[in-house]
Amino acid sequence: MLIDKTKCVNCGQCIPYCPMACIQKKDGIVQIDLDECVECEACRNARVCPRDALYMQKLEGTRILRSQFSNPLITHPKTGVPGRGTEEMKTNDVTGRFKRGRAGVCIELGRPGTGTRLKDVQTVAMAVAPYAKYGFEPHNPVTALMVDATGKLREDVLQEKTLSAIVEIEVDQKDIGAVLDAISKVQKDVDTVFSVDFAGRLERDESFPAKIVAQKAGYKLSPNGKTNVGLGKPLAKEE
Repeated sequence: MLIDKTKCVNCGQCIPYCPMACIQKKDGIVQIDLDECVECEACRNARVCPRDALYMQKLEGTRILRSQFSNPLITHPKTGVPGRGTEEMKTNDVTGRFKRGRAGVCIELGRPGTGTRLKDVQTVAMAVAPYAKYGFEPHNPVTALMVDATGKLREDVLQEKTLSAIVEIEVDQKDIGAVLDAISKVQKDVDTVFSVDFAGRLERDESFPAKIVAQKAGYKLSPNGKTNVGLGKPLAKEE
């Protein structure tokens, strides 16, 4: 994102709308820190600039990834879904993607209001890769950047920054504790925030085995069940 200096009056009305806080006024001049900008266009789309001075420059090379991951109005070419979105784990009731005995693990890096470098995404992906018995989610833009099953990303993208990015794997429920341990060990090595989520099938007594395994491993979970009110025909049938 750039500022047309022939139009800008340095009013600063755009500053609060940047989720990365990379628009600042220095010596009375409004400036954008392009290294921190994730090209989400939130400032421009808010339409608060009285002179329409904000504009998107032509993105080239790996910088295009910033927009593809961060702008919810941009459809990602690998997934066909806007932004860094995927057919997320919360749709499990409709898709039936996780069978009994397995669980989906989702690590979302960057939100709220921090962003993430893809090098930090790689650190987390490589930490959990040994437990991804069923692989990384194929319809995920992070997976599209991986060079192999170890979770290693392309070298040329590591310094790019995005509003957020998600690492998704499917594991055996018995490995949940080990996955959490692996993530805990690398949390000091990443310069961002992240949340960890699980998804899976409830047992007939309405217990969630993945939660029980995590608790036995010494982790306290916050149950935040989320059900989408959609029109999809449920495919999650009993095996």
